[in-house]
Amino acid sequence: MPDTSRITALLGRSQAALYAAAEPLPVESWRKPPAPGAWSAGEVFAHLNMVEVAIVDGVERMIAAPPKKLTLLQRIHFSPRLARFRQLKRRSPIPLDQALVLEKPESLSRHAAMRKRALALFAENSGRDLRAYRHKHPFFGYLNFYDWFCTIGYHELRHTEQVQEIVEIFQK
Repeated sequence: MPDTSRITALLGRSQAALYAAAEPLPVESWRKPPAPGAWSAGEVFAHLNMVEVAIVDGVERMIAAPPKKLTLLQRIHFSPRLARFRQLKRRSPIPLDQALVLEKPESLSRHAAMRKRALALFAENSGRDLRAYRHKHPFFGYLNFYDWFCTIGYHELRHTEQVQEIVEIFQK
């Protein structure tokens, strides 16, 4: 069985880092992009929520069915840790829904509720070995149940750096 405490710790650490990065940004700057064509902090949080909802919904569907039989070649995938590095530029396969760009308190509250749901799903399945359950990630290949939760944490750390940059621009 994989070490689930390591994954839970990653999710807690990434969420704490994100909130610490966002804390100094005033509410009046939350929905303002720092530059033309750049995302605001509110848009970053909307994106993070959209991705986490998609992952949690997908994982729920994935484990409700029998695991997919994959060839050895299909089981080769990139590490979810790569989601952390902003140098690897990728366009999100999920278009940003502007209706989900909320004010700061609502953004933080929605994010916290989604994380609570993700952690509950993870905890509910802690007694099962779900490594055989895999679904294809648009960039990394077929990820298993545990890799998907790691992807949430590493993706969040990636965007924490973006929020830090937004805060720095508005503090100048």
